[in-house]
Amino acid sequence: MSKRNNWENKQSARERLRAEREAQAKKAKARRQLLVAAGVVGVLALAGGIGYAATQMGGKKGTSADWDAAAKKTLVKPANTAGENGTEVVVGNKDAKHTLEIYQDMRCPICSVFEQNNGETIEKDVKAGKYKVSYHIGTFLDRNPQISGTGSKNALSALGAALNVGVDAFQAYNKALYAKDNHPDETKDDFAKDDVLLKVAQQVPQLKGNAEFEKNVKDGTFDKWALEMSDTFDKAKDVTGTPTLKLDGKKVTVDTPNGKGAPMTPQQFTSAVDDQLK
Repeated sequence: MSKRNNWENKQSARERLRAEREAQAKKAKARRQLLVAAGVVGVLALAGGIGYAATQMGGKKGTSADWDAAAKKTLVKPANTAGENGTEVVVGNKDAKHTLEIYQDMRCPICSVFEQNNGETIEKDVKAGKYKVSYHIGTFLDRNPQISGTGSKNALSALGAALNVGVDAFQAYNKALYAKDNHPDETKDDFAKDDVLLKVAQQVPQLKGNAEFEKNVKDGTFDKWALEMSDTFDKAKDVTGTPTLKLDGKKVTVDTPNGKGAPMTPQQFTSAVDDQLK
C-alpha cells in the first residue's frame, strides 16, 4: 500500500506539473501573438500616418483616386489664360489675323517629334505675326488601357504652373518636355513623377530655381485646370489623334513622299501653311 500510494502521488505530481507547463506555454504563445498583432497595427498606423502626412504636405501619388479628388477641388486658373475655365491658351499677338491650333498630348511621341522638327519654325512665324497659336492639350493617352497612367495629366498641370509664370516660360517648358533627351517612351509613365517634371524645368531659365513654380507642381495647384483642359480637348470636332493642326479651323495636312505617317519637316509644314493662307 505504501509503495502504491507513493507511486500514485508521484504520478499525480507529474501530471499536475505537465498541466501547469502546458498552461504556461499557452499563455506565453497568446502573449507573443498579442505582441505581434500590436506590432502589425503599429506599422499600419505608422504607414497610414506617413500617407496622411504626405497628403497634407501636398505630395500626390499619381493614382486615379488622386485625380478623382482633384476633380472635386476648386478650380485655380493659371495666369495668362482666357475663357470661362481658363482653357484658352494663346501664344502670340492676340490680334493676329490667322490662328494655328495645335492639338497635343504630353505623352505623345509623334507630338515630341513634331515639336523637335517644327517648334522653331512656329516660334519664328509667331514672332513675325504670321499667325498666333492656340494650344489644346489632351490626356487621352492616360486612358489608353494598354499603357494607362497619369503622366499626361501631371505634365499638363505642370505646364499650367509654367504658364502661370509667363507665356515664354510655357513655350520653353513645352519645348523642353518634348525634347528628345527628356521625352519618355509613351509606354513609360515618367511624367507622372513630379521629380522628373521639375528636373526638366531646370533647363528653362524662367523656371530654374523658381520656388513658386515648384510649389505649384508639388501641390498640384493646377490639377483641376488640367482636367478642364482635357475635357475641352475631348469636345473638339475632327480631332482623332495627335498632333492635329488646324489653321483658321481647317486641318493642315501634308502628303509625305517619304511614307505615310512620316514626321512633317519644316519645309513641308511651311508649304502646307502657306498654301492655306493664299
